[in-house]
Amino acid sequence: MRRLRRFLVIPILLAMAATVSSCGEQHRGDVVRIGVNDLPQPHWQVYKNKAAAAGIAVEFVNFTDYNQPNPALAQRRIDLNKFQHIRYLANYNVRNNDTLTPIGATEIYPLTLYSKKHRSVAEVPKGGQVTLSNNPANQVRPLLGLAAAGLIALKGGPSWDSKLEDVDTAASKVRLITIDPTLTAQSLDSADAAFVDDTFARQAGLTHEQVIFTDDPQRPELKQYINVFAARAADRDDPRLATLVRLYHDPEVEAAIRAEAGFDGIFQTNDAADLRATLAQLEAKFRG
Repeated sequence: MRRLRRFLVIPILLAMAATVSSCGEQHRGDVVRIGVNDLPQPHWQVYKNKAAAAGIAVEFVNFTDYNQPNPALAQRRIDLNKFQHIRYLANYNVRNNDTLTPIGATEIYPLTLYSKKHRSVAEVPKGGQVTLSNNPANQVRPLLGLAAAGLIALKGGPSWDSKLEDVDTAASKVRLITIDPTLTAQSLDSADAAFVDDTFARQAGLTHEQVIFTDDPQRPELKQYINVFAARAADRDDPRLATLVRLYHDPEVEAAIRAEAGFDGIFQTNDAADLRATLAQLEAKFRG
């Protein structure tokens, strides 16, 4: 998984790049250190070259655990990170009484429902089984997707934090089965459909031909899933960081990202004020 694509919020191990210096080291003030979770991807070298041409020295730190990049940012071991969506950042800030803030958007990813039995949502029978993660933090977006697909009804309608108990079972077409997310791909041998994160879908050999529903990530309630560059609040107006956000959307950088296997994101360019407004709304709701 290259970043928090859709809804999965579990640690994923990646190989540490040998050329990346230790996150615990002190780094020069004229170098911007960026925490990522997908450093082996070739686009980062294109991005680094663009930054150098703009007079900004960039150093990457590759993290192997999603629990680490935000604390590293708060502790000034890195200056930026790029691995999370706004919802994840809001939850982190509330849980840790922190003030990390988005300074620019990167992309959002569509959510896909797979099936080995059916060719479309319409073919899923009444009472059919759909599997999804048993982690409540990973269930909100699948529930919103199922509601949009017409497979379930949510009491009171879809919300920013829809839960399993909000499902109106009597009015829903399918039954939901929650399982360990690592088993969702295998569940397709018996279930009618399943939400499978990209990492596990590729490992299981699932193809686009087996996708029966793709949500529209531009729906307003899904703004919380836009991926972002995050910085410390004190640094949010640093012009170097603003330049680095802009360079991520340089045509050559975006082209390099699109060329990489498995990329299905939609680039987003929401300004920082818009992203911060969404963050503030989510933080208020999490504190609720």
